[in-house]
Order: sequence, then structure tokens, then C-alpha cells
Amino acid sequence: MAVFVALGAFLMTLFGGWTAQRVTDRRHLVLGLAGGLMLGVVGLDLLPEAMHAAGHELFGVPQALLLFVGGFLVAHMVERLLAFRQSGGPHGADAATDAAGPATDAATDLAAGPAENHRVPEVGLTAAAAMVGHSLMDGVALGAAFQVGGGMGLAVALAVIAHDFADGFNTYTLTSLYGNDRRRAVTMLVADAVAPVIGAASTLLFTLPEEALGSYLGFFGGALLYLAAAEILPEAHHDHPARSTVLCTVLGVGFVWLVVGVAG
Repeated sequence: MAVFVALGAFLMTLFGGWTAQRVTDRRHLVLGLAGGLMLGVVGLDLLPEAMHAAGHELFGVPQALLLFVGGFLVAHMVERLLAFRQSGGPHGADAATDAAGPATDAATDLAAGPAENHRVPEVGLTAAAAMVGHSLMDGVALGAAFQVGGGMGLAVALAVIAHDFADGFNTYTLTSLYGNDRRRAVTMLVADAVAPVIGAASTLLFTLPEEALGSYLGFFGGALLYLAAAEILPEAHHDHPARSTVLCTVLGVGFVWLVVGVAG
């Protein structure tokens, strides 16, 4: 039953990616919506579940929150490392800009914006791979829920299928945002769509401990929040600082809230 339901998540993920491809002329709205969906998934879905599953404290702080902060920091360090390597280190393009003086550097940053200064394809692929890993765990969670009971399985299925639209939307957007071509973006989208089916099928062979699942969700939530706050939303407002972009972000959060409320 879990594998059959996961096929619905497969189709919903592809639909989310297709939607992201079809609205390229409203890219700022796409990114605004993606940022809202990511923020909503983190704050309203991933983090509460992580706290529930891995909430015991380490040195006075819940384990899930420690991993949440760790995921945020790891995402930041990975992005900075890849950007540093892409620029050729301190003797590359960044050093040439620095030699022109702080004022020129600041002016260049403001003119170029996030799209020009942080366009590192590997970051997009890494982020999309994290989304694939998350979708795999969605499938595992789906299979585990059906092991508990039919009612629990259906509730989790509703949440997974609904927010896999956001996963497909975000996977395609993240991959293409960092300068990867359409072929790579579609490849990562298909991988993200297949992942929950594989995850659900794997539960026929083993059961994932609840604490391990909660720890993963906390870590992934931190990385996802970094991408939403530091990359997706600034990029959405760079060329089009419009109220409609903010509205899309709010709608994205509201959609996830609705999904969580219905599933709960």
C-alpha cells in the first residue's frame, strides 16, 4: 500500500517541477513562492517532527535544534567553499575586485546581486541532492506510518503527496537557479520523483528508528532554511522587489500550513 501511495508522490513531484519550468517569465514569483514553501516546510513540518522524534537535550539544548543549527552552518560552509573554489581562491577574480578598493567592491556586489556573485552550479546540484535525500526519507516515513496503521499511513500520505509538489518545484528551481542547464535540472527532478517510491519500498526490508529520522529532519531543516533565507528569497527580490513576490512567499507558507493542518 505504501509503495502504491508513493506513486502519487512521484506524479506530484513531476507536476511541481513542470510548473517551475512553465513560469520562467515570472521567475521572481516562482522564487518567492519557492522560498515560502521552503520556509513553511521547515518551520511547520520538518522542525516540529524533528523535535518530537529527537527532542532529548544535549547540554541543555534539544538534539534536533542542535542538528538544525548544524545543518544551517554546513550549508553555509559548503556554499562558501564551492564559491571560493569556483573563483580560483584569493588570487582569482575576487582578489582582482578587492584590489580596486572596498568602494568598488561594494558597488560591484550591489550591481551584480546574488545571481552574479554566487552562481556556482555545484551548489545547486548539492542542494537538489539534499532534496532527493529528503524525498527518500519521505518515502521511508510513509512506509513506516503504514507499518503503524492504516489511519496513520493515510495521514502521512496526504502530507507527503501534497508537499511533494513543493519538493519538485524547489528541486527544479534550486538546480536551475545556480546556472545548471535544463537537462541537469530535469535529471535531478526525476531523481527526486523516484526517491519516495524507493524509500517506501525499502521499509519492506527494515524499520528506521524514530530518533534517527528526527535527527535527519532537524539537520535537513537547517540546510533548507539557509537556502531559502540566504539564496532563494534575496534572488527573488533582486530584480523585482514587488509586493506580489512577498505575497507569493506568504502564500507558500500558508499552503504548507494548510497541508499540515489537514494532515494533522
